[in-house]
Amino acid sequence: MSSSGAGILRNRRQFALLVLLNAFVGGMVGLERTILPLLGRDEFALATTAATFSFIVSFGFTKAGFNLLSGYLADRIGRKRLLTIGWLLGLPVPLLIIWAPDWRWVVIANVFLGANQALTWSMTVVMKFDLAGARERGLAAGLNEFAGYGGVALLGLVSGYVADATALRPYPFLLGIGLVAIGTFISVVLIRETRPESGSTRGAGTAQSPSGGGGSMSFAAVFAAATWRDRTLVAFSQGGLATNLKDGAAWGLFPLYLASAGLELTSIAVVVAAYPAAWGVGQLVTGPLSDRFNRKIFLVGGLWVQGIGLAAMLPAAGMGGWLAAATFMGIGTAMVYPTFLAAVSDVAQPEWRATALGVYRMWRDSGYAFGALLAGFLIDFFSVGGAIVAVAALLALSGIVVLLLMSETPRGHDRPGENSDQTTAVQEAGP
Repeated sequence: MSSSGAGILRNRRQFALLVLLNAFVGGMVGLERTILPLLGRDEFALATTAATFSFIVSFGFTKAGFNLLSGYLADRIGRKRLLTIGWLLGLPVPLLIIWAPDWRWVVIANVFLGANQALTWSMTVVMKFDLAGARERGLAAGLNEFAGYGGVALLGLVSGYVADATALRPYPFLLGIGLVAIGTFISVVLIRETRPESGSTRGAGTAQSPSGGGGSMSFAAVFAAATWRDRTLVAFSQGGLATNLKDGAAWGLFPLYLASAGLELTSIAVVVAAYPAAWGVGQLVTGPLSDRFNRKIFLVGGLWVQGIGLAAMLPAAGMGGWLAAATFMGIGTAMVYPTFLAAVSDVAQPEWRATALGVYRMWRDSGYAFGALLAGFLIDFFSVGGAIVAVAALLALSGIVVLLLMSETPRGHDRPGENSDQTTAVQEAGP
């Protein structure tokens, strides 16, 4: 059926498929959240925490690099093609972990996982923004991230229970083969290309740099703007990096810290899942609220709430305290995750929006690697407590940087040519 203009309701069938698809994308990461740190310690007997966290480093740097590439290519060769390639790159992940004779295979598996996550998750975000239009970016990002981190939480919980009932491998990772098969089928058969709806081929409005100059921006110009030239985009890049630096540290820290406190694997899985569950569900609220209110409040407050939640893991005693701290940290992450994505899209024009999102996501997801490196170093030379305090302090500092550098971003109704009522008709095709 045809419909007039962009919008989630007008494109609800394709939008719903993309939401579902991102749950499978998140599930690929969820398979590892509970199990891999314990696998490195117990089965491969790695000598240092830094060595154990090396799989997060390979994941983070690969995902960051492919994010940068995916944003650039999405504006040129289309979204659906990259989405499909991303799923195909996910197939080696469970197989390499199942068959791994040593830890290097696990590190290589996470190179493939980083590429898979960059291409699939980036494209589901960009395609949702294409369909939603300017006025519903926060809601679109919230729904996307809810589905993705809901998948992380669910598969983190399920894989923990499967491992507890069987072994750390191979059975939990057989689920990954099913995720890849379903994700590839949806991408190839059910999803359509959304680039024509992005606005980049409509000529609606003038593509301007963040500083207000006219004309389309090259890749180099967008990269420079998001890295050092534009204060607002720089605030987003460093805030995203700090958020995922915390997540990379928590990914490795939580299972080892909770195991050392005497928790069984099923209880560890519950605490580990509580964090992305609160993160995912919270974005259903924070995403649309950031469309209506000041995005800066969500970003500064969210960074500080994350830091408080992480620091609360130390004085928390027992299952209840750890669950509360993990949930609070998830709420803080939910405040910033869709809001950063929507804010970058507010600043970027349609012609270079996917590129801008790719640059932002490169800096954000490099945080996984830096967080794992920092946490591994601090644990090996100081303590788990020292690692937690240091990362919490960095989150507090990042919130101050956003407070000082960020200018509130324009929304769709504030910018000519991006009112959803002014967009050209889109075709609601597919199932």
